[in-house]
Amino acid sequence: MSTVEPLTTAIQARAPGGHDRSERTQARSERWKLLRRRPSFIFGTLVLTFWVVCAIGGEHIAPYGAKQTGLPSTQPPNRDYPFGTDTLGRDVFSRVLVGAREVLITAPLVALLCVSVGTLLGLAAGYLRGWADDVISRVMEAILAIPVILIGLVVLTNFGTSRYALVVTVAFIFTPIVYRTVRASTLAEAELDYVTSARLRGEGTLFTMTREILPNISGPIIVETTVRVGYAIFTIATLQFLVGGADPGSPAWGTQVSQMYIYISGGTWWPTVFPALALASLVIAVNLIADSIEEVYAS
Repeated sequence: MSTVEPLTTAIQARAPGGHDRSERTQARSERWKLLRRRPSFIFGTLVLTFWVVCAIGGEHIAPYGAKQTGLPSTQPPNRDYPFGTDTLGRDVFSRVLVGAREVLITAPLVALLCVSVGTLLGLAAGYLRGWADDVISRVMEAILAIPVILIGLVVLTNFGTSRYALVVTVAFIFTPIVYRTVRASTLAEAELDYVTSARLRGEGTLFTMTREILPNISGPIIVETTVRVGYAIFTIATLQFLVGGADPGSPAWGTQVSQMYIYISGGTWWPTVFPALALASLVIAVNLIADSIEEVYAS
């Protein structure tokens, strides 16, 4: 049999709009069915949905305004104030509900930014190799060598703790991690026959990377995106705790913990514990979803 025939078959199988696209659609459908059967995915989705609803309509759900003062101060949890009140007379329950908004805006933006940049760089390095791979990899390794918290503290201390600064800083920290995942997947895919077929067809570099390789490494990218959201939530809250928020009265969970943890020694634990528990529940929920997605794609 001629060596041209296997290449012809590969070209037909990988042609845009051909059988490969329908197979990917069917695979996505099967994965979604598997995900819906996993208790961890369902539980994580329910918890995440609850916090998303709070982020969207927190002011309408909360019994008091997030910055409203004048309530009896330092009240422990009771029937009137389920999570108690803080030292400034603010309802902790209301602040926890409204505080979900900040982290659920910044964390997905971080994941979107770092995955977009990391994927672009990883595709370029893994496919082009040579000097491009060497230069990009050395820069990414240099960033990884610097402690995460140190980068965050230096940048936010000098440029402030606005939402924009948080998103860019945390995305910068996570980009090398995404890059390594995408580069490894691209290196493996670049050796397969369908990439060779694309080159023989005369396809350009950009087309081959985006239309041929990218769809076939979408699994690791989806998993990485979900994982980055969970890590971003925790990292953002950590930086808010260490540096403080742009608005001292912000109900952001990390800012609440940063301002109120000094009162724990005096027995006023609830303004710190409840925002921390809310943060933990959200991180756990996202990680459960990420683990379920990873298991389905690995199966």
